[in-house]
Amino acid sequence: MTARIERVVTEGVVDIDGTEHKVENNTWIVGDDDEVIVIDPARDSEKIMEQVGEREVLAVICTAGLPDHVGAAIEVASRDEAVVALHPKDKPLWRETWSETWPDIDMEDDGIFEVAEVQLDVMETPGVTPGGVSLYCEGLGAVFTGKALQADGPGKLGGEYPALADQLTSIGGRLFTLPHETRVLAVHGDEVTIGDLEPHFDDWVSGSLTRVDAGAEDEGPLPNATKTSGIKLNPDED
Repeated sequence: MTARIERVVTEGVVDIDGTEHKVENNTWIVGDDDEVIVIDPARDSEKIMEQVGEREVLAVICTAGLPDHVGAAIEVASRDEAVVALHPKDKPLWRETWSETWPDIDMEDDGIFEVAEVQLDVMETPGVTPGGVSLYCEGLGAVFTGKALQADGPGKLGGEYPALADQLTSIGGRLFTLPHETRVLAVHGDEVTIGDLEPHFDDWVSGSLTRVDAGAEDEGPLPNATKTSGIKLNPDED
């Protein structure tokens, strides 16, 4: 059977520091007619499992430990006793939703998951959360970016960038090394391609994201913005 990607959109409310935010979430299903992996099951496990149908769930992968990434993880995994995977740095966030259980697998950079004869490669993309990851599927020409990168640019948490320098390092050093035609499939919003977003990177590095947030669009670019902000275009540099 040929592997494919399916999307399930769910709606709900997320509480961030005492403020409620209405959100729509994309849950992605990768597989064929027999087996699937479910990525970021936010909520509404019944709707997600209706899409899964009789296919076997091999794994549930959460690109972050936030409630709108893990909210239905246990329910979706339970029917087929599937494993749940999360980066260990996001375990404290996981416990805010699931206080009496832990994920089954601690994901690491360059880890691999396989389903329906395609491979999902784990890429550490911290920023929005310390343990944020993306999943690159070369066989399907797609990368599942969670909140790290969305159609409108770097994702936020509660309207803010928790660690923008780390996030831009992840985007420039990892995600923007992928082929331009790669589909960007985030946890929120519509899909775009790496080629659609990469031309905006220099502006992001130069401070356009924070200037817009501060209502100071008329200011000039930051001098030597990469160095000033702590962004590393090569994640391996000291």
